Amino acid sequence: MYQKIIIVGNLGRDPEMRYMPDGTAVTSFSVATNRRWTDRATGQPVDETTWFRVSVWGRQAETANQYLSRGRKVLVEGVITPDRNTGGPRLWTAQDGTVRASFEVRADSVRFIGGRDEGGYDGDGGYEDAGGAAQEEDEIPF
Repeated sequence: MYQKIIIVGNLGRDPEMRYMPDGTAVTSFSVATNRRWTDRATGQPVDETTWFRVSVWGRQAETANQYLSRGRKVLVEGVITPDRNTGGPRLWTAQDGTVRASFEVRADSVRFIGGRDEGGYDGDGGYEDAGGAAQEEDEIPF
């Protein structure tokens, strides 16, 4: 059995790095992916944001912590790690009372997209963004 996920999105906040007792670096950050489409029934545009909580280990963790910042666009390859209690995404309640979810990803590879000061990607890869990080940082629980 095998699984792999590839996501392209914007960082929701600056990365946080810590060290395990054995000295291994671990960096965590959240990534928002955006999708926009037109609702057939109403004809109105609909925006959908999915949050991923990413952890990256070792030397790559140190590099990600050094060069990534809020709003920066990244491509992450890795595996989804399910919530131990539910077997699915991590569920939480937002300030407005709605239930939200974030998916936990253990990164195998993190690629920086765009320049150091850019949030976007204008290359040939075809990645689209519906407008940067879709929600304010206050709305995610971590």
